[in-house]
Amino acid sequence: MGNLSNNTVMVIGISFIFVMTTAGSGMVFLFKNTISDNFKKIFLGFAAGVMIAASVWSLIIPAIEEAENQGFIGWIPAAIGFMAGGLFLLIVDNLLPHMHIDSDKPEGIKTSSKRTTLLITAVTLHNIPEGLAVGLAFGLALTSGSAVGIASALGLAIGIGLQNFPEGAAISLPLRQEGMSSGKSFLWGTLSGVVEPIFAVIGVILASLLSVIMPWFLAFAAGAMIYVVVEELIPEAQLGEHSNVGTIAVMVGFVIMMILDVALG
Repeated sequence: MGNLSNNTVMVIGISFIFVMTTAGSGMVFLFKNTISDNFKKIFLGFAAGVMIAASVWSLIIPAIEEAENQGFIGWIPAAIGFMAGGLFLLIVDNLLPHMHIDSDKPEGIKTSSKRTTLLITAVTLHNIPEGLAVGLAFGLALTSGSAVGIASALGLAIGIGLQNFPEGAAISLPLRQEGMSSGKSFLWGTLSGVVEPIFAVIGVILASLLSVIMPWFLAFAAGAMIYVVVEELIPEAQLGEHSNVGTIAVMVGFVIMMILDVALG
């Protein structure tokens, strides 16, 4: 990556995913009252497409390759880790009180928390696997000392960052519509993305300390991301009539992330 050290590239990549969430949250200052359904479908669909492609090229395929390098049958850790990631989020979804953007019914254990708090919790929860994925990718690359791996991890961070922009808007704008001030909506939208760099650092540490089970961790992050896509993003991108725009946005996000990963990796 030119004259930049691998650690510098990692810091840039991890910082980028948070900066983009902050930038997306800033959309609340541009849309004062409400946003169109098509706009929501576009940014949710785009985020879904990026996460699907990232799960395949940046997580599942590296998990299989890493397992085979360690002498395992490649698909076993990938399959088990993938299902474990989805199961983990399923359990958390059923336990942690939260509420999705276009829903009036809270999920998880009954609570007296405000609707705005439940909305923030939902987005924050679903940001965790994204941060973990970026951290694991950088950690694996640093452990192997691979320049190609660093470039691929940076591509993943760029892709996740791009879809974090609409995700930031997806939390700040609904909070504004709930009656919260623009400033507070922006603040909470930004804070919902704090978990991403935190879990990215955790991912880097896990990769350096537990390299033997990296294939399982990579697949776990992929399973958690796909769970978010199927359980939340795609259904919300298809709400209402004439949902073609959401479908096209999924495909555009998928292609962009695929190109980033293949071109840089």
